[in-house]
Order: sequence, then C-alpha cells, then structure tokens
Amino acid sequence: MAKVLAVAEQRDGKFGSGTHEVVSVAARLAQDLGSTAQGVVLAGTGVSLDASSLGSFGADKIVVIEHDALADYNPEAWVSTLENLIREGEYRVVVFSATTLGKDLAPRIAARLDVPLASDVTEVDISDGMVSVTRPVFSGKAFAHLEIDASPALISIRPNVFPSVESVAEGEVTTVTPDINVSDLRIRVLERERSSDGVVDVSEASVIVSGGRGMKAPENWSLLESLREVLGADAALGASRAVVDAGWRPHGEQVGQTGKTVAPSLYIAVGISGAVQHLAGMRTAKTIVAINRDADAPIFGVADYGIVGDLFEVLPRLTDEIAELRAKD
Repeated sequence: MAKVLAVAEQRDGKFGSGTHEVVSVAARLAQDLGSTAQGVVLAGTGVSLDASSLGSFGADKIVVIEHDALADYNPEAWVSTLENLIREGEYRVVVFSATTLGKDLAPRIAARLDVPLASDVTEVDISDGMVSVTRPVFSGKAFAHLEIDASPALISIRPNVFPSVESVAEGEVTTVTPDINVSDLRIRVLERERSSDGVVDVSEASVIVSGGRGMKAPENWSLLESLREVLGADAALGASRAVVDAGWRPHGEQVGQTGKTVAPSLYIAVGISGAVQHLAGMRTAKTIVAINRDADAPIFGVADYGIVGDLFEVLPRLTDEIAELRAKD
C-alpha cells in the first residue's frame, strides 16, 4: 500500500501549527492515493506529548521514536533513524515542514535514499498517480511546476501556506526505541540557549507589526515596539528584506520569500511598499493593514485597510488610540 509519512516536529512536547499542516497535507495525499497517512515524532526519552492528537489532523497511525540522542536535533541520529523507518515502511510520499530543522533534515534524507526532494512547496497534488508540486523560484518572481516519479517522493511544504484540517478522530500511537550507539555519534549537542527577550516568534504570532525602509532609521523601531506592546503578548515584530539587509533588524524577523511565511490574524505593514517577495510571505494573513505615504504602493493592493499618511504621525496616534481602548476593557 502506498502509505504517506508526515514528519512531525515537536518542541518540549508541543506540536506547532506547522506540524498540523504537514499531517493535514499527508492525510489529503493519502486519501488521493487510496492509502493511509502516518506520522512520526522523534523525541527524547520521557518527553510528555499528546501524539494521538495528530490523529485529529488525519494521521491514522503515529510512531513515536524515543531515545536520549533524539532529545535535541542531532543530524547524525535523526537522519539514520528516519532513513531506517522510511526504508522499512516503503512509503510513497514523505512530507516535511520547510522549517529551519526541516530544511536541514529533508535534504540529508533525500541524499541517503538517493531520491529527489521538492523543497519549499506551496501546492501539492496527486495527478495520475504522480506527485505534482508547485514551488517558487527566482526569489518568488516565478513558479516551477514539477512532477516527481521517484518513490518515495520527498517534499517539504512552506509553513503557513496549507490549511490545517481538523476532525474528531484519534490516531493509533506506537512507541519504539531505536538502537543508537551514542558513542559512535560525532556530533554532540552541548547546550541549547533560548532567546531571553520573551517575544513570540514571528512565524507563530497572531498579530505582527512589520516595518520597512519607510521607517528611515533603526532607532525609529521604538515606534513599532510601542505599537506591538499595546497589541498584546501574542504580537511580534516583523521586517522587510531591505531592512534586514541594511542591518537594521535580525533575520529572524524577516517576512517574505527569503524570510518567514506568516499567516497571522492581523498584519500591520508600516512603511513597506509591497515587493512581490514580501507579499508572498504575508498575503495569507486574515486582516492586513497598510500604512504608507505613497498611495500607489503595491501593499495597498492586498490590504484590507489602508492609511495613506506620514507613519511618524500615524503610528503614535494609532498606538494611543489602541491603548485607550484596551484600558477600557
């Protein structure tokens, strides 16, 4: 049977939205193939996680692989473990998320299996038994349509592009312990350091305040920070590529084709003209608000609400108004 495998990522026992998307895509492909979808989770020994919850996104079976060597991402341990599972399972399609981890893991697996990998996929279907995908090329200026006839077909999907389809089902969970000789591993994870700023990751935020070259200087980011603070704990800062390239903001905040794809409930674009590469990373936001002095800026073409004006006048007033409204709640 042409099974489909979803590689589920967990962090401290919790599954992010990207994992739900991967499992949902795997379930849809399995349905088109008349097969079943399985999820695999790699975790350290004793990690508390609700693996059966992946069943509500379409996984018929979930394999939890536990070992101390898998607690943190170690390419040697993870690749050998997944390679063995895929070879033994005879899967037709293997789906990864194009996260930082997935972008490192998927190519390694493809090389081990000697099969092609379609990365950063934005569309995927089964056509006449073939895996058909679409992925952006040339920095989002064009799209390539590919058909993969290899088996297994490896794909990594762009986060926040595919819907998470939830149901009331639960998947069957099996826990296994692989035979990993830790002394043979050449890579050691010595320490894992978390960001201490307490700010939510831009790819997981429900509200994003994003700035572009219209901010004029990095010190003006305090205006965006003030707005982010009044919008609540689930808000994050974002930035355009031009701003990141100029060294004003860290790459982790970059939204767009060469940054992160986001799908927040609210996206506020401040001083961003709206290059096609930026739009590709945020146009799936539920509500988009654009603030720009150029009424002809492309960003207004995708915005639900637009404010044409000087952002240095608009932002303080907007921040004060929101703060007053929240104070009344």
